[in-house]
Amino acid sequence: MSDLVHAAAPSPNWNERALPISMVVLHYTGMPTAAEALARLTDPAAQVSAHYLIDEDGTVTRLVDEAKRAWHAGAAYWRGISDVNSASIGIELVNPGHEWGYRPFPETQMGSLIRLLADIVWRHAVPLANVVGHSDVAPARKMDPGELFDWARLARFGLALPVPRPRIRLLHENPGAFYLGLERFGYDIADGHAAVRAFQRRWRPACIDGVIDGEVGALLFELLVMRDSVASDDD
Repeated sequence: MSDLVHAAAPSPNWNERALPISMVVLHYTGMPTAAEALARLTDPAAQVSAHYLIDEDGTVTRLVDEAKRAWHAGAAYWRGISDVNSASIGIELVNPGHEWGYRPFPETQMGSLIRLLADIVWRHAVPLANVVGHSDVAPARKMDPGELFDWARLARFGLALPVPRPRIRLLHENPGAFYLGLERFGYDIADGHAAVRAFQRRWRPACIDGVIDGEVGALLFELLVMRDSVASDDD
């Protein structure tokens, strides 16, 4: 079909968008095989879908036209947007996930993702802070794409915010101050512990304990500065 999209398997699970595209949400399929994942994403009874599915061999399959609202994020929130499906493009990466034998994402799969994501981010002018994982937008429900996903590689290609290097440890005066910063960055803090774990899974995957410590506080501070700086440059 093209250098970026190799196949099509139209899913009936979509409706019309209510918002312009401003986000990309990355997922893993969390099913034993790619065939099972594709069957579910195109099953009208399942009522789930995504715009693209990327197999471990790098094959990219279009499931839903980008102009339409695919049903991939579910109940989700990011930076004031509660209808994440309307505002986002969803990309599913074939991977068994934590339930079925979570494993690293192969080189061929990541290569296809980077090429596709670069095209999407450029065409829709998606802010780097809005290239997120499912766990970022649904912290109480989801863990994907998980701690093995190579976010640093996306950052090197200018497709996501990089993990900052904290200059100091930063302990907030109280948990509420940290949660306010977390909400400002984009997270739903209704379940504070889940939000902290989701933040750690993305920005400090070596230790996902839900504890607000000095390293986590420093990371959040640097990310807020970085996000605001990138936004100012875009203006």
